[in-house]
Amino acid sequence: MKKSILVLLSLITFSSGTFAQTKERPNIVFIFSDDHAYQAIGAYGNKLAKTPNIDRIAREGALLKNNLVTNSICGPSRATLLTGKYSHINGYKNNDRTRFDITQQLFPDLLQKGGYQTAWIGKLHLNSLPTGFDYWNILPDQGIYYNPQFITAPNDTIRKEGYVADLITESSLDWINKRDEKKPFFLVVGQKSVHREWYPDLQDLGAYDDINFPLPETFYDDYVGRAAAKDQDMSIEKTMRLKEDLKVHLDYEKVPGYKFFPEDKKKKLRDYYDKITKEFDDKKLSGKALTEWKYQRYIKDYLATANGLDRNIGKILDYLDKTGLSKNTVVIYASDQGFYMGEHGWFDKRFIYEESLKTPFVIRYPGVIKPGTKVDQLISNIDWAPTVLDLAGAKIPAEIQGKSFLPLLDKNAKANTPWRDAAYYHYYEFPEPHHVSPHFGVRTKRYKLVRFYGGTDSWELFDLEKDPHELKNIYGERASDAIVKSLKEQLKTLIVQYKDDEALKILNSVK
Repeated sequence: MKKSILVLLSLITFSSGTFAQTKERPNIVFIFSDDHAYQAIGAYGNKLAKTPNIDRIAREGALLKNNLVTNSICGPSRATLLTGKYSHINGYKNNDRTRFDITQQLFPDLLQKGGYQTAWIGKLHLNSLPTGFDYWNILPDQGIYYNPQFITAPNDTIRKEGYVADLITESSLDWINKRDEKKPFFLVVGQKSVHREWYPDLQDLGAYDDINFPLPETFYDDYVGRAAAKDQDMSIEKTMRLKEDLKVHLDYEKVPGYKFFPEDKKKKLRDYYDKITKEFDDKKLSGKALTEWKYQRYIKDYLATANGLDRNIGKILDYLDKTGLSKNTVVIYASDQGFYMGEHGWFDKRFIYEESLKTPFVIRYPGVIKPGTKVDQLISNIDWAPTVLDLAGAKIPAEIQGKSFLPLLDKNAKANTPWRDAAYYHYYEFPEPHHVSPHFGVRTKRYKLVRFYGGTDSWELFDLEKDPHELKNIYGERASDAIVKSLKEQLKTLIVQYKDDEALKILNSVK
């Protein structure tokens, strides 16, 4: 009864406030990238990265400041997007070890039943072909940056010449252009960028070579008091590969898609990375100097790759403007999870620590979302599916574990909208590929409590107000005080709420 009253109040708020239903339901374009760190985006405070189009969406709409994921890894994040459920419920906990169950309820099915045309174009990475989409055109597995193959219905594989971000955008705009104009549409633009090994579009090679990037404050983290952080295998110093990741003495014939380039493009790629190799050989680096050189090369290729991603977001925005579709089209940009840009000496993701737990999310809906809106509340990626359904005016099934954050985008409804004060996280993949111990935890506005298990067995507690970089594990100092007791109770409540039986069993077996 209480839930029904809240739903009714929500509908009343929308009908009388900013989110009044218009005659036309909006089109929705969800641009979904891979491994794009929030701290590598201008709108999130980066002064050196060139992301004018992502910044434009944030400026003309809303930016989520605390958008969290439930399991910081690529495939499981996509499964959570499609289902609105945690990994232990949707069945996809790890990358590439299982096949995603496409027979379960997916929110695009509900959009279809509600009269929407639906499409997924680009990277899917779920070991399954899409369902719930009128059209799909996806990359096999992770896909490649240069001259990639695409799989399209019914199951044809075709290689296309060009850069992957451009090709995904071209296919997306072609689908929009050929759609049934009498129906609203929902489109996922699944970009591969900026996944390892960070190959930029040829026009972006060297885009950041004139910048000497400052080292993150935590670059030389010593991991004192944090056994799992010390035990990982995802450091720039030890894990990052000179040849494959940083393209030193690169074997060009093994670069995916290189053999399909015409000779002038092959030469452009060789000339650039041969120059990098010569620089490396001439310096004869070792120790910290070598690690810091690796960091510079990593950041420069990563951000140069992101340039192509952002440019293609601009192409979509320009197309929507040119065709007049932007007036009634919601545009969302998000990444599947966060990523380390040298913080703690790392690249990759996985940990519950802030840089991989938080992911960018900006959303624009002209005439509805006030430009420059900021959302501070703890949003989770289980909330993405119900929010899209809410935008489309579709019913949100009770089995979806997230909730729509649409009211939080309306300053009038925001103050009266009950919202979570804690978020739950559970990561599983171990020991390969990066030896990050499985763990679950709770993140509140001020604190984070984490239980590692299966690799390193330990508790961690951080006061994010006093220690925003999560360098000092204070669990040992506070293990018996009221804060820890309250956080453990909160953690258990969330575990029970989200039906995570494995975590409950572990929690009940430890002190």
